[in-house]
Amino acid sequence: MDPESIVYGCIRDCPDGEPSARRQRRAHNRQMLDQLPGLGGLPLLSRQMFSFCRFEGEGLYQTQVIHFGASYRAVEYEWATWLQQFETLLGRLYWSSAVVHLDTELRGFHTFRWESEQGFHQPGEGVLRMRCAWEHEGSLRG
Repeated sequence: MDPESIVYGCIRDCPDGEPSARRQRRAHNRQMLDQLPGLGGLPLLSRQMFSFCRFEGEGLYQTQVIHFGASYRAVEYEWATWLQQFETLLGRLYWSSAVVHLDTELRGFHTFRWESEQGFHQPGEGVLRMRCAWEHEGSLRG
């Protein structure tokens, strides 16, 4: 059996601004996620792997949190492409920070973080900067 990789994390919007502006940002982010491909062609990023609370008072106070997760067959061999697709998605969203955890059987645990230098990223804005931390727990898991 091929090694399994688990990818999960979240994208956080900025809670600043008037309620109407926050609603518009959330609607925009929902629309961008809805435009992702479905699972049909086995894409690295699909709309089914993303989830978020849609209504205030039901897990949504001020900050929209988009959470995601998926399991892959050895995605670390396609990780540069996965990151490129994720950063392309981030470039289309409103957000203040994002974190991705990559848990691999062969190469340990990695955490990737993006934070807007202005505290808030708008679609189409500037270059994204990522930080990566690698944790390794010893030998292969049994």
